[in-house]
Amino acid sequence: MDNILHLVGREDNLFDKDIANYDQKLREIVNESSFLVIGGAGSIGQAVTKEIFKRNPKKLHVVDISENNMVELVRDIRSSFGYISGDFQTFALDIGSVEYDAFIKSDGKYDYVLNLSALKHVRSEKDPFTLMRMIDVNIFNTDKTIEQSIKSGVKKYFCVSTDKAANPVNMMGASKRIMEMYLMKRSQEIDISTARFANVAFSDGSLLHGFNQRIQKRQPIVAPNDIKRYFVTPQESGELCLMSCIFGENRDIFFPKLSESLHLISFADIAVKYLAQLGYEPVLCESEQQARELALTLPEQGKWPCLFTTSDTTGEKDFEEFFTDKEVLDMARFENLGVIKNELNFDADLVERFSNRITELKRDVWSKEQIVELFFEMIPDFGHKETGKYLDSKM
Repeated sequence: MDNILHLVGREDNLFDKDIANYDQKLREIVNESSFLVIGGAGSIGQAVTKEIFKRNPKKLHVVDISENNMVELVRDIRSSFGYISGDFQTFALDIGSVEYDAFIKSDGKYDYVLNLSALKHVRSEKDPFTLMRMIDVNIFNTDKTIEQSIKSGVKKYFCVSTDKAANPVNMMGASKRIMEMYLMKRSQEIDISTARFANVAFSDGSLLHGFNQRIQKRQPIVAPNDIKRYFVTPQESGELCLMSCIFGENRDIFFPKLSESLHLISFADIAVKYLAQLGYEPVLCESEQQARELALTLPEQGKWPCLFTTSDTTGEKDFEEFFTDKEVLDMARFENLGVIKNELNFDADLVERFSNRITELKRDVWSKEQIVELFFEMIPDFGHKETGKYLDSKM
């Protein structure tokens, strides 16, 4: 934890004071409650699961499509915390499947359902097929699991949004913004809270996680030098989700209070700190080919090839924001957690039209342009710009 904090330019865990202030109440509620964590083997899902587990829940069931990540989650929990007296089980299931539906019908009795499943990469919007899967996972699977929760008498439903849903510029952020519209509709039938937060440092598939992979494989470190981002640690992501789940009121969106002067940091700056922590001096390269060649010889000299470039790919947001100027905030309730307070506000006809249009598109082969057009209909001020360049075309 200390190493990650240092890399992202901080010294302290963001939520220490809030967790301390609410720790006793958290433990009491978790101890007497049952939980279902969906997407629980991803980076944020694992962090949330561990935050729940260490407070001794009555029941904790974890579902994820990744069998391997689930195995690691259990090994991690057993190695760190041991065992609990409650019912702890994991299930390798796809929440869009009939097997998952049967699983819910066989039990489904939970006080809290936390949905951490998502397609989160901007690169997933490059083709119409992965983009449609993003819509299914981020919007329709979420809506389905809320409907199941309502039928099963669940007390509270939590899911993750993203900072990229505030004034979105990419399809991933826009899918989460549309998901929030579906949540708003369902909030008439069940209490729902969410969280928007920054990049989770070293989460699976992230650029920082990629740094670890590049070191292991003796490959160059590549990062944009013109993009600054906020970062939270995996533990902080778990704490933020649990706090929103337990203490969020209906339609609340929790987010971390971050100071731009203290916490914005570029990927290139993190790369330099990361290499220094491992004992390597960065050597700046001018091309991918040069970086690949130097990776064969530099590491023995205590140096590492780096390629720092400007960003020109589709979907990159120039800056990060957790709320818009139209949203009402409660900045007083918590020390380092802000809360967006939402009144019931959604266009039922628009939501229904989106569902119907996606169903129509799936009857044949659809194009990315058709989906983008539909997203603009849902979000008129959608800031999407197509550059024709994607992250998969870069090292």
